[in-house]
Amino acid sequence: MSDSIWGYQPTAGHTAGADLIGYKVEATDGSIGKVDKHSDDVNAAYLVVDTGVWIFGKHVLLPAGTVRTVDEAERKVFVDLTKDQIKNSPEFDRDKHVGDAGYHEQVGSYYSHRRP
Repeated sequence: MSDSIWGYQPTAGHTAGADLIGYKVEATDGSIGKVDKHSDDVNAAYLVVDTGVWIFGKHVLLPAGTVRTVDEAERKVFVDLTKDQIKNSPEFDRDKHVGDAGYHEQVGSYYSHRRP
């Protein structure tokens, strides 16, 4: 993985500026939802995933460093996390957490301890 949890891995196959909205998101143990929003900001790249009915419509923020592969042909993003790791992540409120440095630190710390 890259040194920063907030940057895409060089091997992920993500092209900066590519629109990932609507891509399915696949955990290591199955599908978890779709990309609702994403950012390619340097040292602050992330995906907001709408988990739909899987965890009752919860949105989660996934740092770009958790992305293993982007498959543009299949419109899927594969992450190096299990469904439970994502389900147990810090609660995300899109109205107050996007751009909140303290929240990003909390999420970064949570996922940094779960890196393969």
